[in-house]
Amino acid sequence: SPPGLLLLTSFLLHVKEDRASPTRLVCDNRLIQKYITEAKDMETRVGQCQALPVLSCPAVLPLVDFTLQQWKSKLNETKRREILCDLALLVGAVVGAQGQVSEECGARQLSQLYRHANSFFLLLQTFSWEAGHWEPSCSPHSMEQTHITSIFLTYRQLVQGKLRFFFEDLAKVLCK
Repeated sequence: SPPGLLLLTSFLLHVKEDRASPTRLVCDNRLIQKYITEAKDMETRVGQCQALPVLSCPAVLPLVDFTLQQWKSKLNETKRREILCDLALLVGAVVGAQGQVSEECGARQLSQLYRHANSFFLLLQTFSWEAGHWEPSCSPHSMEQTHITSIFLTYRQLVQGKLRFFFEDLAKVLCK
């Protein structure tokens, strides 16, 4: 079974009716650690691919670094929207890179990255604390990169940073 589908299924099976919150993923720290490990593994595997091309059309990637103090001062809904913007840009970068990579190893890794990032993207759209849903009208800070490995690095940093801390913040509210 594809890992992205497993992530989405895991998320949806543990959604509370009243708040549509991903309780198991948030409350079971082992799951986010699993996704961090998978992100590291994907980054390692793509680095081992032979003859990865330089992207002729650069990938536009979100800048996902942040200071913990600044992050903690934000509302959970603001954090969720920020991560959704980052994921939307990242998924778009993966799609753009897929059209430029014909080498089998790189194409396979990009496909796996697409499934993982898109699953998180779809999942985070399923719950919110405010009326209304996420609108794709955000403009995250971004950079252009021509190396495919940069896309995987950005994804790992996003999962290891913002997503992990977001789930930790949600756990304080949902896992009592």
